[in-house]
Amino acid sequence: MKNILIVVTSASQIHEEKQTGLWLSEFAEPYIEFTEAGYNITVASPMGGQTPIDPSSLSDNLHQEIRDARKHLENTVSLNEVNAADYDAIFLPGGHGTMFDLPDNAKLQTLLRSIYEANKIVAAVCHGPAGLVHAKLSNGRYLVEGKRITAFTDSEEHAANMATYMPFLLEKKLREAGSVFIATPDWTDHVEVDGNLITGQNPQSTLQVARKVISNLAAQ
Repeated sequence: MKNILIVVTSASQIHEEKQTGLWLSEFAEPYIEFTEAGYNITVASPMGGQTPIDPSSLSDNLHQEIRDARKHLENTVSLNEVNAADYDAIFLPGGHGTMFDLPDNAKLQTLLRSIYEANKIVAAVCHGPAGLVHAKLSNGRYLVEGKRITAFTDSEEHAANMATYMPFLLEKKLREAGSVFIATPDWTDHVEVDGNLITGQNPQSTLQVARKVISNLAAQ
């Protein structure tokens, strides 16, 4: 039985007049896939409790199964209560909220380092890799240094008219950390796998990331 830690944002606002949070499908689609694979799942967040959901991710045409996954976000575990040794993989879904509370969360950085250095899987999609921008290994080097990765691109951020609201541009920051960043055209399904590091570019890439996690766990 595999154990998966999903880490979601606790950030609910960009500023007083603009809400943000988790992008629902980026959580729900992997949750469903992991559940169907028979995995145990823990959902954690920096503050614990109920996770804010980005209103823009709640379109009328969402599949009911995606909507139903919201119940798993009502009482998340605080990151401070999580032990890296208990998990076979960590997964970071996106949503613009991650840009505000994941990059500098000390406990998350510890979890990422411990899980990765134990040869377990670190996966993230869209803005989820914001949690990786400051993550370092025990040798002091960035976790993403020299690694082939992807994330929500600067081009997509500008296309979404959100670049001016962000504390930094994710692609630029990951490149500055020494990653080998691979971008494809906006909104294309694109995943990069570099050993145990699995990243997806945007919401369209979420299912492929989840399935790569499952296949990599099965191969271990």
